[in-house]
Order: sequence, then structure tokens, then C-alpha cells
Amino acid sequence: MVERVRGLLRMAEDPSVTDAESQAFTAKAAELMTRHAIAEAEARAERGEEPDAISRMDYTVAGVGGHGKARVRALADIAAAYGCQSAVRGNNSENTDRVIILVGTVSALDALRMLMPSISMQMESSAKFMSSSHVADIRELRNYTRSELETERKRYYRSFVRAYGRAVAERIREFRARLQEMAAPGGSDGSSESVDAARGAELVLLNDVNRVREEFQKQFPQLRKHRPERTHSAAGYRAGYRRGRQAELGLDTPVSRGGTSTLAEGE
Repeated sequence: MVERVRGLLRMAEDPSVTDAESQAFTAKAAELMTRHAIAEAEARAERGEEPDAISRMDYTVAGVGGHGKARVRALADIAAAYGCQSAVRGNNSENTDRVIILVGTVSALDALRMLMPSISMQMESSAKFMSSSHVADIRELRNYTRSELETERKRYYRSFVRAYGRAVAERIREFRARLQEMAAPGGSDGSSESVDAARGAELVLLNDVNRVREEFQKQFPQLRKHRPERTHSAAGYRAGYRRGRQAELGLDTPVSRGGTSTLAEGE
């Protein structure tokens, strides 16, 4: 399964494929990883084994200033949808890359390690295209200065990226919930064995959330609050959210409502 996912992501990142093909490959990879994680939880519960181990992963996010903060926000939301909690090191105005420190189950971190680069590539591509189109459109409305256009482009880009990450996270969370419902007693064949396995898997997944939270608090007992972005573009946020909902992720469930994630700056 892992080799199949890696193969799909290699094809998704191939510069010779179209945007639609790239998204389709990433979509299949995300779906495989999500289904695999649920199936593994069911199998462990059925065998009476210990739950998935909790681990940590450091993920470098390129970009400084507001662009870097927007990318951190988007990826942290996506990681939260996989049940992970995150802190950020280097989330300041200095000319250095930021590092998201993720705490989660081994299976969740494995999925994110493979999927985040491809999701980031799609997000960046959409953000650049849409922000350029937005600037071209407003340039025709009145005589903006070059500085004003550049400021608007940055505001639009950052808002787009944050909203894209939120929308993708919501879809991942909704898809994972649907898979868990399919594993629940109502979605099983009714046999006592399948009912017990489904209930066991549900308890394992719920327990994972608590175990991740406890481990995160042990590793980061004191964190500074994440300061929100001071500039905002309503148009960029709306466009990013729409694109995030429409992105090909293999998650064909509608977005109903968003969730929350924990994001703070590391000391």
C-alpha cells in the first residue's frame, strides 16, 4: 500500500502531467492512506493489540513573513484533521524557514509525511494563479500604484492559502468520520464479531485523540499564543475556500462545518 501511495505521489509531482491529473493522483493517495489507517485501527482492536504508537515529526515550511505564516496555518489545520497537534518553531519575522512540530499517531504522521508535499504543491499553484488573476482584474478598475497592487496581491495570497487549508482539513475530517461510520455497527454485516470489531476500532480512534493530546502537553507544557494575521482579504479567503473544497482529494463528501486545531508557537 505504501509503495502504491508513493508511486501515485511521484506521478502527481511529475511536471509533465496536467493540474487535473496531478490532483487525481494525490486524491487516490489520500484516500488509500485514510482507508488504511481506519482498517489498521479495526484490525488492532479485533486482535486486542495495543493502539498505534504516538510519535513526533518536524516538517519544514518554506517562506518567511506573512506567506510563511499562512502556509503554517494551512498545514497545521490539515494535520489537525488527521488527529495531530502542532507547535511552530521560528514563526517570527526573521529571514528563516519555519518548522511545524507535529505530534500524532505513527500512521497519521506517515500519511502526512507523504501527502503534505503534494497538497502543498496544489495549494501553492492555485494561490499563485488566483492572486495574479485578482491583481490583473483590479488593475483595470482604477489607477493603482505598483506598491498598492503588490500589497493587495500579498493579502489575497495569504488569505487564499489559509482558507484553502481550512477547506481541505474540513473535507479530510468529514471523510474520516464517514469511514468510521461505515465501520460502526450500523454499517457492518450485523454479526457479533463485526460489531465488536467496529466498536473496538471506534474506541481506539477516540483514545488516540486523548493520547495525542496528553503527549503534546508533556512535550510542550508552555506555548505562546499564535498571533493571527493582521492583514486579510475577504476575496482571497472566499476563493481559497472554494478551491479547497473543489480540490481533487478523493474525499467526495460535502463540507458541513469546520473544526478547530491547536496551533501555537514553540518557545
